[in-house]
Amino acid sequence: MVTVGDLVAVASLNLVPAHLADASAVLRWAATSELPDPTPFLEGGEVLLTTGLQTAEWDQEWSRYVDRLIAARVAAIGFGTGLTHEALPAGLVAACRDQGMNLVEVPRATTFVAISHTVASLLESAADAQARAQLDAQRRLTQAALLHDTPTHLVATLAEVLDGAATLLGPDAVPLTGPRCDKVDVAVVHAEVERLRPSGRRAAATVQTRAGTLVVQPIGISGRPSSHLAVQVPGRLGDTERTTVAAAVALLGLTAETRRERRDQVRRLRVRALELLVQGDVRSAAIVLDAAGDPPGLVPPRVVVARASGGADAVEEGLSVLDRAGDFAAPVEDELWLLAPPARIDSAVAALTGLGLLVGVGDTVAVTDVRRSVANAGHALATASPAAPVVRWSTVVDEGALTVLDPERATAFARSFLSRLGEDPDLLETLSSFLRHNGSRLKVAQELAVHRNTVGNRIDQIERALGASLDAPQTRVSAWIAVQVATEWAR
Repeated sequence: MVTVGDLVAVASLNLVPAHLADASAVLRWAATSELPDPTPFLEGGEVLLTTGLQTAEWDQEWSRYVDRLIAARVAAIGFGTGLTHEALPAGLVAACRDQGMNLVEVPRATTFVAISHTVASLLESAADAQARAQLDAQRRLTQAALLHDTPTHLVATLAEVLDGAATLLGPDAVPLTGPRCDKVDVAVVHAEVERLRPSGRRAAATVQTRAGTLVVQPIGISGRPSSHLAVQVPGRLGDTERTTVAAAVALLGLTAETRRERRDQVRRLRVRALELLVQGDVRSAAIVLDAAGDPPGLVPPRVVVARASGGADAVEEGLSVLDRAGDFAAPVEDELWLLAPPARIDSAVAALTGLGLLVGVGDTVAVTDVRRSVANAGHALATASPAAPVVRWSTVVDEGALTVLDPERATAFARSFLSRLGEDPDLLETLSSFLRHNGSRLKVAQELAVHRNTVGNRIDQIERALGASLDAPQTRVSAWIAVQVATEWAR
């Protein structure tokens, strides 16, 4: 980048700054024109060289002239003296000061051609320097990516190269790093990431802040972003900064894809190991886990299996959380399966439910009996709901057989079964007491405060209505279920 200040600083030109409103104004070319209105032939960013050939009689016209040049985004006026005007016109100097235009006096001995050559040389040197800076930045970033498996060094190198700050948010998180960490508004960074997250890899953001420019970019080559890169640079984003950030995003995407492929391979091996454990082949499962690079103690002698379900994104996030914790977890169809020691299962399940997943927990078993824990975890998961996101098979067993029945079907069964008694409250009360006292007519009579013969008569009525004896195990079980379900919906 070449500025008006850079041009004025070239000693050989002997330029005299009459008014520098903004010496940092970017200079893109030098143009020469003696027209009263040269703006149709300008593109912006020029130093306009003129001797004021047609302005000898101007007075009030200078204000409109400068105004037009500002509208055309001219960077500076280079006014040649010693020809039409012996000195800078007072009206021009006043207009430039009033309207904030850079004005430079070009002495008679300095040719406009020399200025044009100098501008071209400065631009060429700046382009060369920019190209070298971009190549050097890309070299340093590539080296950081190649020498380290994690993105930490790459992100730190990016922040150093840009003299700013950078952080990576997501599963591969890298804390805020760089010489300008104190200039970053962390709340703004998180807000931008949350805003962009639903759009996946299609969305990025550039935000102007009081400390400079914040850039947020998604990281990843395929699928949803693995993370988001946030970079803070001082001032506005130039071509070098854009190129450097783009290179970092590409390298982070490639390294993330490499880690994703390695992770997917490990997960496939873990799925196979789970299949072998379910089949009872502990030795082969250990060989497969060793091939996946997992530690030997990943599968302890006694284990608990948990199965979780929910949205695909939540399952993926759950797998990432458990991977980072060093747990034995794998995707099986649309579920997440976790095999863990009993002491670890509670904290792992809490992490999964915190992501909105429903979880079924099997019973604690020997590693040779994983099949049973897998099956029971599935049964428990089938009864989980948003109101009860975690169901443990041990709790299901403790609460009895009713917990495994479909509520709607159980209610329909109870209504139909008990309707045979004609909704007689005495018969319903007698049946309930009879089941509660394991068929003891004496205890039923004592509880209901009636004669034993009355109890006997009522039992006979119930059996005739049901068309079966209450001494038959199947009839008694059916009656017990019907009465228990009826008691529940009576509450």
